[in-house]
Amino acid sequence: MMTRRLPAALFIVFFFSTHSVSGSYPQAQNVTWKSTNFKTILTWEPKPSVDYSYTVEFSVVGGDKQRNPHCIRSLVTVCDLSSSLTDLNAYYMADILSEPPLGATSDLIEFPYTSSPRFCPYKDTDIGKPEFKLEVSEDKKKTTLYVTNPLTAIFKDGRQLNIRDIFSEQLQYRVTYRKNKSTGKKVYNSKSNVIELIGLDRGESYCFNVQAYIPSRSIEKQLGELSQTQCSTDDNKSIFEVYSVGVIAAAIFLILLLIGLITAVTVVCCKRKKKASKSGREGLPLQNV
Repeated sequence: MMTRRLPAALFIVFFFSTHSVSGSYPQAQNVTWKSTNFKTILTWEPKPSVDYSYTVEFSVVGGDKQRNPHCIRSLVTVCDLSSSLTDLNAYYMADILSEPPLGATSDLIEFPYTSSPRFCPYKDTDIGKPEFKLEVSEDKKKTTLYVTNPLTAIFKDGRQLNIRDIFSEQLQYRVTYRKNKSTGKKVYNSKSNVIELIGLDRGESYCFNVQAYIPSRSIEKQLGELSQTQCSTDDNKSIFEVYSVGVIAAAIFLILLLIGLITAVTVVCCKRKKKASKSGREGLPLQNV
């Protein structure tokens, strides 16, 4: 009996593995563009089950749809389109199609999909935090910041472009600075990567942050991410600001210990000298009167 049923069981397994899948699939939700320095990722939810997958179709608004080969019948909920959005000034849209998994077919003629918001790389990508070097002149009259343009995910002629290559003269840098341990802030905008600040109080410590500033963009996209804070040195710092209490206490203890040792050695030497002098006098013969 078992030998007769085995072919039938195998046929059933083969039928369900190769036959078209019927029914609909869940639509993608929360479709979002996430882009920093032109590294552009499309994300959505939920993660698919084994019964379906996702395919991404994208296009310039009003143009022909295209597919990224890494985002076809995919089981993940992200698609990197950085290298696919070649016209940085164009507006793009994407559709997330819910389809049968790889290797399966379906009776559906059209698959359910969800469309993304419009996205323009040039206007919408976030700008990451820049790095900068801080230098104070010898006469303390000028502080100079040397800003490095953040690199992007865009390559041209074998070279990785930075944000200055793309935004050109539209790119500025905003410096926010304040006296160390103070909350009052000042702002200075510069079109150059070499930013010179004069008129700061000489000998005072100042703290600086830098961020990209593109005034031609919409207000919420004008400013990039803030850099890490860097502070200049303070020539007027008290010893308690330069060194911790523990270090100062240890230094005082060592000084007192050294003074004590010197005092003890001096006392011992004096006592020995007096003793030697006394012994010398006692050993001399008495003089005749």
